[in-house]
Order: sequence, then C-alpha cells, then structure tokens
Amino acid sequence: MGREINVGMNVKENAEAKENVKVKESEKTNIKINTTVNLAGVELRNPVMTASGTFGSGQEYGELIDLNRLGAVVTKGVANVPWPGNPTPRIAETHGGMLNAIGLQNPGIDLFCKRDIPFLRQFDTKIIVNVCGKTTEDYLEVVERLGDEPVDLLEINISCPNVKEGGIAFGQDPKAVEAITKAVKAKARQPVIMKLSPNVTDITVMAKAAQNGGADVISLINTLTGMKIDVHKRKFALANRTGGLSGPAIKPVALRMVYQAVHAVCCPVIGMGGIACWEDAVEFILAGAAAVSVGTANFYNPNAVVEIAEGIENYMRQYGVTDIKELVGAVE
Repeated sequence: MGREINVGMNVKENAEAKENVKVKESEKTNIKINTTVNLAGVELRNPVMTASGTFGSGQEYGELIDLNRLGAVVTKGVANVPWPGNPTPRIAETHGGMLNAIGLQNPGIDLFCKRDIPFLRQFDTKIIVNVCGKTTEDYLEVVERLGDEPVDLLEINISCPNVKEGGIAFGQDPKAVEAITKAVKAKARQPVIMKLSPNVTDITVMAKAAQNGGADVISLINTLTGMKIDVHKRKFALANRTGGLSGPAIKPVALRMVYQAVHAVCCPVIGMGGIACWEDAVEFILAGAAAVSVGTANFYNPNAVVEIAEGIENYMRQYGVTDIKELVGAVE
C-alpha cells in the first residue's frame, strides 16, 4: 500500500516538474527583447546584415527571403563607371571556404541609382552602399553622387588597388587609410564605414588610422589573399592566380582581428569573416562587434541571414538577455 502511495506521489511530482518546465519555457518565449543596434545614428532592427559582393543588391535574394527581416542590406561594390571584372575562371572552392577574384565587377553608379536603390527602398531595411575605386577621385565621385540618394550608410572598400601608388591597396598603408577616410568624410552626407583589409601586419594600426581620419564605423575583415593550384592541369585555379579567401576557414582569424580592433578604437565595429550560423554571429558580438555581416554562407544557404537573426533572438531568450547591447563585448 505504502509503495503504491509513493508511486502515485512520484507521478504527481513528475507531472508538476514538467509543468514548471513548460511555464519557464513559456516565460522565455514571451520575454520582450530589444535587438536594435545604432550605427552612427542609424538604427537597425537587428545586428545582421549581408556582406558586400555576396548578395548582389538584394534582387535575387528578395525572391527567396523577406528582406524586411534584415538589419541592413549591404550592396555589391559600386564604382564611378562600370567595371568588367577579372577574366574567368574567377571562383574556386577550397576546404572550408572559397576563393574569388571577381574583380569587383559592377554596372557603375548611374545604373545602380536608377535600378537598385528604388528596389531596396521597397523594404523596411537599411541600405548600406559599398563604394570602390582605383583612385581617391573615383571614390569621391561615387560618394558625392550618393549624397542626394536615399541610402543610409556608405561602406568604403579600401582593399581596392591605388593605381596612383603602384597598385598597393589603400588599406595596406595606414597613411593612405587616414587620408582617404578624411577625403571621403569631407564629401559624404551619410555616415561612413571604412572596410578594413586583413592583409596587414597589425590590424589595430589600420583601425586607428581609419578612426583618426574620421570614420564613423569600421568593418572587418575583408577576404584574406589566397591561392589554389590544379595539380592535374598544373595550372592556377584562378585566372588571376590569387583571390580572396572567405568562408568558415577564416573565422578564427576574423574573430581575433575584430576583438583587437574593438579594443583599439572607440567607434562601432561591424564584424565579418566566416559567419555561417547564429553561434558564429554571437561569438563576434561577444568579442565586441556592434553588428555582423554574413557573406559566403549566402551562396549555399540563401536563408542564412534570416536564420542567423532568428538564432540570435532565440539565444537571447534562452539566457534571459533583454537587450542585444548586453552581449556586445561581454566575453570574459
């Protein structure tokens, strides 16, 4: 008889325990969270955006996902005139990533303003235009042209070769970084993001140079320079010989550089490089990134950016985090 009572009590206790778990889970689900982030006065609904060159200007992906759910769409690089890009082949897969030598092929600023901006303005997401050029004058022409356009921020790709300086990328010389940042800031009507190259000795030197030039925000990392050779053909896999390495393989390097940059400057930092899932994104945020960009993952999972945004929200609910700002730089 006593045993029957004990069994009955255990069943009752188990039922109550399960009910308590359900209540706690329900509380987590219903917790009100704030995922908005502020970049130089521009408020994004969440910290997730696309990485330039991996999302076009949204048209292709707009048929597959709801662009309204993104913090921002970062466009493909835009130059003052159409760029044909590099000869093919210009993409090669690698272990844990890919190499690309597209050469910033783009239709130029005129078509971009006529076609791409009106398309993006249909959605409740911020527009960040990636600007590229071969001389300071090239950059400034695009920046001035965008002054009266309804775009929210400008991301300046300083991994472009400075043809007046023998082809050395602007982003590999701290003096050039500071100089071009100052020049762009003098003409820009929108807040300026300087996108840093990882192909340098000390990323903090470049981050400080961008800040000294007046950058409102910095973003990093751009691709690492890499190479692949076809051993059967005994030829380079890319016509350009070298290309930019992206994907999960570069994430540990990107995370380290973002952490270093965050501790070197006062302006907000956008982290990118190998982010493929929400856990990756949270790592960058914990390291100090105010926002994150998703790139290569878009090629094999068009829904990656939305899944990552949702994953961050679920993570916040799981740990009772009510404001995304509580996570920024919270690593111990």
